[in-house]
Amino acid sequence: MNIGFIHSLIRPEEKLLLKEFDRKGVSPIRIDSRTFQFDSSATNIQSNDLILEKNHLDSVFNRSLSYSQSLQTLRIFESLAVHTMNSSEVLENCGDKIKTSLALKNVPQPEFGVAFSMEGALSLIEQMGYPVVLKPVIGSWGRLLSKINDRDAAESVLEHKFTLGNYTHSVIYVQKFVEKGGRDIRSFVVGDECIAAIYRDSPHWITNTARGGTASNCPVTEEIKELSLAAAKAVGGGIVAIDLFESPQGLLVNEVNGTMEFKNSIQTTGVNIPEKIVEFYVNEVRM
Repeated sequence: MNIGFIHSLIRPEEKLLLKEFDRKGVSPIRIDSRTFQFDSSATNIQSNDLILEKNHLDSVFNRSLSYSQSLQTLRIFESLAVHTMNSSEVLENCGDKIKTSLALKNVPQPEFGVAFSMEGALSLIEQMGYPVVLKPVIGSWGRLLSKINDRDAAESVLEHKFTLGNYTHSVIYVQKFVEKGGRDIRSFVVGDECIAAIYRDSPHWITNTARGGTASNCPVTEEIKELSLAAAKAVGGGIVAIDLFESPQGLLVNEVNGTMEFKNSIQTTGVNIPEKIVEFYVNEVRM
């Protein structure tokens, strides 16, 4: 079984996963997405000093931090009939917030909308009603989110997006703000199992742990399990993390993460998350 391990920085999560691979007797070939080279006319793939025959790998496991590098690298391997985890389809469904929201059409989620002009965005926001949240279509770790409480704020933020932002900021993704009581839930799905969940608490409306939110164990209720599995299935399955809001209408799916972070959730939940991930992946490849 020849496995490739796509990475950029080797963070604690990647170290833990590589340790679990080693415990399974599997030695993945490390492929640095930052130096990856593909030539359609050549017989090999290169990354740093690695030169690999195109047909050498049975599967690749993606842990690169770069969404664009991951997406294209996975697509290339898939074109060579190499199994991927997660697949490029799953990664794109999770990494593009519009694709995520459209994939979740049959799953409870906050109201959302899309516009492409200043006038259209202002009209959309006022139809939805304040407050709303503007999010970059591509992005993570709670960066560049804007809570919009009134028209003055909307006009100011939108002007900055259209004037100073790159082309991705001309696509305006609007989500109805959900009052979540200072916390949200992140659940972890591996295959057809919701293996654990955490609460993320913060006095700020952005509760990501990357932005200072604190994690504590969240019991996996039947509602959390069913909604998490439904969201995972909607984006294509595999290994994903689900962000959930507790609302007066029940749980809502906020986002789905296709390259989950988990180092702070192992001790918090008492679940060996990297062991679960590697065990599932290795079994998938061996099938």
